[in-house]
Amino acid sequence: MHIGLPVTKRFWAYAGSYDRKIVVLLAALFYGASLQTSAFAQAAATDAATPAVYATEAKQVLLIEAETGSVLFEKNSDQPFTSASLSKMMVAEVVLDALKSGRLTLSQDFPVSEFAWRTGGAPSRTATMFAAVRSRVPVEALLKGVMVQMANDACLILAEGMAGSEQGFVKLMNERAAALGLKDSHFANATGLPDPGNKVSLRDMITLAQALKSNYPDFYALYAQPDFEWNKIFQRNRNRLLGQSPGVDGLAAGFADGEGYSIVASAQQNGVRLYLGLAGSESDKSRQEDAAKALAWGFSAFEKRRLFEAGQVIGEASVYGGEPAQVPLVSPQPVDVYLPVGASDKLEAKVIYPWPLRPGVAQGQQVGHLKVMLGDKLLRDMPLQAGSPSTLGSLVKRTRDALVELLFSWV
Repeated sequence: MHIGLPVTKRFWAYAGSYDRKIVVLLAALFYGASLQTSAFAQAAATDAATPAVYATEAKQVLLIEAETGSVLFEKNSDQPFTSASLSKMMVAEVVLDALKSGRLTLSQDFPVSEFAWRTGGAPSRTATMFAAVRSRVPVEALLKGVMVQMANDACLILAEGMAGSEQGFVKLMNERAAALGLKDSHFANATGLPDPGNKVSLRDMITLAQALKSNYPDFYALYAQPDFEWNKIFQRNRNRLLGQSPGVDGLAAGFADGEGYSIVASAQQNGVRLYLGLAGSESDKSRQEDAAKALAWGFSAFEKRRLFEAGQVIGEASVYGGEPAQVPLVSPQPVDVYLPVGASDKLEAKVIYPWPLRPGVAQGQQVGHLKVMLGDKLLRDMPLQAGSPSTLGSLVKRTRDALVELLFSWV
């Protein structure tokens, strides 16, 4: 749904020598800028920005809407915790990156070593795809073992096959983590089995989940595959949220002694995609219930609103000595927000650009940005482009604008 939204202008000076409040006031006097104090901002309250209808005993939580990046709920999301089986999301990313680049093919097969079998296979009594020792397994099946069954043997077989050793593969995992901007995560093995070096944060895991979805959409669908059979052993997907919460299509769950249960999930309903990270739950039951409740709340208590269409004029910017003297400001993308139901009348939009722009503005040139606020909460910060060009004006115009700028320098 599209809603109208008043826009307040804000400016900053090139040389940084002008007092901002005075610049804004004088800009209003000289150029007729609308500097109304928004009733929306005054009416917005903290509880409107974050409806207090979701509560959890989990130690860490992060719930976001994918398109806008809106944070719906956050609790210790940057605090590192033991990754456990969430490490397997990073294993999948390394494998998928190699497939995408052509360094690996689905038909390649890798041998099942004694180490992989004993550490992650049937004798380990951990999550396994039951690959037979000294057999060979194709990459396609191993990938399903990782993404559907969270299989430790599949992770180790891939690690040894791709990098020669588990530690060689762990190096690849940490390199890819750095490339994706995972600042608070480090991996010590390929399985997530107990090791003090396995640490992640929920913010990093949500970033990783988004990368898996956007970079490998076809393979991402494996996370929602309901079951997988290997070596004549049939197993259902280990993510029980798949059958519990509408729209869930991924991703991974884990458990660590002393820290509890964790999960990273994603779901889509009516064109809206949410990502959820939750860690530190006391039981599998509470993890499942809290995750399902968080997703249901994220879909029901919030709504997506379109404020401006792509290319729609949002405001104008003055151009020093330019012809014309102003250029329209547009967003190259639609401006959508995901906000609490009923809170759209509390929004405030601010156009921010360096006043005045210098002449020679090209159409499509980024010249400022748009901030959409709900109370003191920033919902969107999007670049604004010039909707049309402005060239160097006449000598008379430049002289007049120079006098105006000189007046500002005296204030």
